[in-house]
Amino acid sequence: MTTVGPARAAAPAAYAALRRQDPELAEVLLGETARQATSLQLIAAENFTSEAVLTALGSPLANKYAEGYPGARHHGGCELVDVAERLATDRATALFGADHANVQAHSGSSAVLAAYAALLRPGDTVLAMGLPYGGHLTHGSPANFSGRWFTFVGYGLDPASGLVDHEQVRALARAHRPKAIVCGSIAYPRHLDYAAFREVADDVGAYLIADAAHPIGLVAGGAAPNPVPYADIVCATTHKVLRGPRGGLILCGADLAERVDRAVFPFTQGGAQMHTIAAKAVAFGEAATPAFTAYAHQVVANARTLAQALAGEGFAVSTGGTDTHLVLVDPSPLGVTARTARGRLAAAGLVLDTCALPHAATATEARGLRLGTAAVTTQGMREGEMARVAALFAAAVREERHVREEVRDLAVRFPPYPARTGGEITSS
Repeated sequence: MTTVGPARAAAPAAYAALRRQDPELAEVLLGETARQATSLQLIAAENFTSEAVLTALGSPLANKYAEGYPGARHHGGCELVDVAERLATDRATALFGADHANVQAHSGSSAVLAAYAALLRPGDTVLAMGLPYGGHLTHGSPANFSGRWFTFVGYGLDPASGLVDHEQVRALARAHRPKAIVCGSIAYPRHLDYAAFREVADDVGAYLIADAAHPIGLVAGGAAPNPVPYADIVCATTHKVLRGPRGGLILCGADLAERVDRAVFPFTQGGAQMHTIAAKAVAFGEAATPAFTAYAHQVVANARTLAQALAGEGFAVSTGGTDTHLVLVDPSPLGVTARTARGRLAAAGLVLDTCALPHAATATEARGLRLGTAAVTTQGMREGEMARVAALFAAAVREERHVREEVRDLAVRFPPYPARTGGEITSS
């Protein structure tokens, strides 16, 4: 259990009100603050927002009901939240070079649902990366709306290189004539060739949907190619490397703007979450700065260093490295399964995910570990710290006893929110 000592005195003033009103829940928030400050967050989909983003999320905009869009709301009193939403959409279109942005999607999955709703009808065929190769649940999982409402055909990766097999993509597209092709993955550490996917989509008369939830922050910082010029619709999240609040984003051309907006509201969602939209506006503004550009490139540099160092520790690194914030490794050369390794790493304060690796025995086999460098880079860590993380990583998998304290010592040197974790933080 994580406990906070004198650090409680340095917690934000809002915590004091919560502690008076609901001390039990206040302990949860304080404990989570301490957990994040005393362990290393290596989950690829997570990051630390700025204090400004957190301020917007906790603002009175959370009180406002705002069904509809700026200038056309179904509730009164929306004059100011309209300004916030217009700031978010204007900043997003400028940041990514898109004609239109919808910032109301509650999540990445909501954004993909809206894209399908705008372009498809139930029963239509969609070509997407297969789940065993890194496809998302919204790319055809039978447990998800996508797999229940549409007919998905999965493309895979080259078994030797681990890269997208574009010849297979073309052959499957010609054989199945999909209504849409989805390019995107939750576990692909290399840049996608959006031009190649556009060529195939044009060849078979399909829409192209880019699910850029993972790389969109790198795109904002100029550290990854931009899918906007190639895709009919780009779906993304506003957290991960983009470092905003948890939420969704849809980018498209002017020709699809009305269809996309109606697919979000009123078709798939109700009232917009205006506090989150305001926080997205803050994040888009931050992402347009030179400091964020430097950050995005450092994320990639850190990931490459981490991948190389993990390979040196004996892990098998998917595709031999990375172009992004993602690193996929197989711990089996060290004689442990991914699930066992994740448990040992968690006990040592190294927080990450398992994932399926290409050509595993089954579609659900979690044979690999998925790491990301977005959060630790936000904390200020660089290549030297990544080499240290790799050494601690290997030591934890080997169950060396000293690792937890060394992880804690490294983490507290780079606090994500210094004002929230000042004073003594202890972990037991």
